Amino acid sequence: MKRSLSVLVLSALVLTSCGSIRDSRFNPFNWFGRSTSQPVAAEGAVNPLIPRRRVSIFRDNGPEVYRGSLIGEVTELVINRRPGGAIIEATGITDRQGPFELRLVKVDAESDADTLTYEFRALQLQRRVGTELSRTYTAALFLTDQDLTGIREIRVKGLRNVRSSRR
Repeated sequence: MKRSLSVLVLSALVLTSCGSIRDSRFNPFNWFGRSTSQPVAAEGAVNPLIPRRRVSIFRDNGPEVYRGSLIGEVTELVINRRPGGAIIEATGITDRQGPFELRLVKVDAESDADTLTYEFRALQLQRRVGTELSRTYTAALFLTDQDLTGIREIRVKGLRNVRSSRR
């Protein structure tokens, strides 16, 4: 009887301590916290559908540039740890239905040694608005452990907000 009682008390103590490890920084699932939303200041509108001048009438000698525009709002940012790196998964709502070639594009001007900033962009046509569910899309990007070295915050920008997640 004493032995089963001591085993019961010991197992109860071990199980109650699991809750404190779940919320600690030792758990790798807690390395990036929940994302937060912040408003974005409106910038000068550039129409991505108007092409830039070409060097020649037969070809464009410059590097290929992705001409996607920012989606309306980033609603969710999830960073999933995987062996060898992490997957950044951003979900957002576009202003119109039917965008394609969704990408997370790195913004070098706003990224530094401890912050990575990405813009959630898509090629969008002038279509009908539709319901919010039909305008919700997700894009993901894999970053290696070398890319994440020293990074404390990851930010994803939309047209009207910025979502960020910190370690």
